[in-house]
This record gives sequence, C-alpha cells and structure tokens, in this order.
Amino acid sequence: MNRQVLKKVTPLPVWQLGSNIYWWHRNRGRHELARTFSNRWRESLQELRKYKDAYKGKRCFVIGNGPSLRQTDLSLLENEFTFGLNRIYLLFPELGFTTSCLVSVNDLVVEQFSDDMRKLELPKFITWRSRGCLNSDPRTIFIDTDFTGEENFSGNAEGRIYEGFTVTYVALQLAYYMGFSEAILIGVDHNFQTKGPANLEVVSEGDDPNHFAPNYFGKGAKWQLPDLEGSERAYRLARDSYEKAGRKIVDATVGGKLTVFPKVDYKSLF
Repeated sequence: MNRQVLKKVTPLPVWQLGSNIYWWHRNRGRHELARTFSNRWRESLQELRKYKDAYKGKRCFVIGNGPSLRQTDLSLLENEFTFGLNRIYLLFPELGFTTSCLVSVNDLVVEQFSDDMRKLELPKFITWRSRGCLNSDPRTIFIDTDFTGEENFSGNAEGRIYEGFTVTYVALQLAYYMGFSEAILIGVDHNFQTKGPANLEVVSEGDDPNHFAPNYFGKGAKWQLPDLEGSERAYRLARDSYEKAGRKIVDATVGGKLTVFPKVDYKSLF
C-alpha cells in the first residue's frame, strides 16, 4: 500500500500523530538518543561552559557572508572578538588572521565542507546533527540546534537552540550566552540575487553572486535558498531579548537590506 492510499484510509488524528512521531524521530529523536550515551557530547558541553559569560559587558562582531564584505574594511577587526559563519574562512588568507570562532549549523554546508573546517585551528560551534563529519576534531564544540521546533530565543546555549532560518541567529544566541552586551552585524546583506521558494535545496550552476566569493557555493555545490521572512521573525526575537536584558544588536552592514536592527556606520565604531 503506497503512502497516498494509506493516508486516505487512516483516520486524520491517527495520521497526524504518526506524522508528528516520524518527523520528531527524523529531526530530533535519533540525535537526542545518541547524545544521551555520548562521551563526545559531554566533552562538548564541558568546553561550551567555559564560554558562559566569559565576555560579559564586551562587544563582538557577527560576520555574515554577503557581497558587502568586499566594501568593508575587515582589517579593523583583527583585535575584536568575531563570529565567523559557514565558509568565512575563504577570506582568511587575504585577511592574514582568522575569526575568533566559526559557527555552522546547516547540514549541507557541514557535509560538503567539513574537510575545510577540520583544518581550521580555531573553536568551531557545529550542530550535533552533523557530528559524523567533525566528531574527531578536538576544536569542534557540538551544540544542539533545531530548525523544526518552536520559534524562540535561547540565552542558554547548553540547551536547544532554534536556528531561525539563518546561522546568524545561532551566532547571536551564542553571543548572548557568552555575555556580550553588544553584537554588531556586518556582511548580513539580507538580499539574494538567486530567487525561488524559501528553503528549497538547489545546486549551483556557476559562480555564486550571493556571497563574498564566487566559489562560496560554486558550480556543483548544494545549498538552500534563503527564508528571509523566517529569519526576520527570528531577528525580532533576538532584538527584543537583547533589549530586555539591557543589551543591544546593531547593524553595520554596508548597504544591507535588513531593517530589524538599528543601523550604525561601520567606520564610526573604531
């Protein structure tokens, strides 16, 4: 009996219950079970706890990967605490320094570029779902991120972290956990030339026009189209949570299209 026939003959409440159980198991259940008995997860948790409020009252920069980075003087960030996202490491050779850490929670990104990430000698905050790719890397700290659950903002990175349709949102939650009083966004253009349904998985057919480097998602790379509305909902949660705690998020992206956070001139920060 195929799926469509089975759905027709199954009472709706039973079908919905079964569907919910299936998707929970696929997206969360098997990962939670594996974590319960994992020494590697406990090691990650111990390392993560070292960051709790370690930068209380300080500022940090969350570096997106938009083309605007090419109009941003990144040399000014050498002595700042910086969250690098996904493939920001492509810029490291020309910068002459690395970001303070790397955050990556998208399964496709980690699976395709884990060899690159493994070579980076910096702390990496990686989703537990992708543990198979970087389990042997001692610089990887696994975090429990979720893209299907309740839309919320967590100030406790030791628990479940909602992904908010963008790795930038995860970085903002990590920054809050670490105690930063101000998070400054750069390179978060919030504007993509490639159009299509949100979250659709696609394969790049050539140079990447949506990021700072043409080989970011170059020909043959798999990636998911952005969900700008979903990420805006998440950003508003982050803004409100920071403000409620007497902290702030500002947007110093050159020419960025995001309107959720107060805008500041990048050069005025130095």
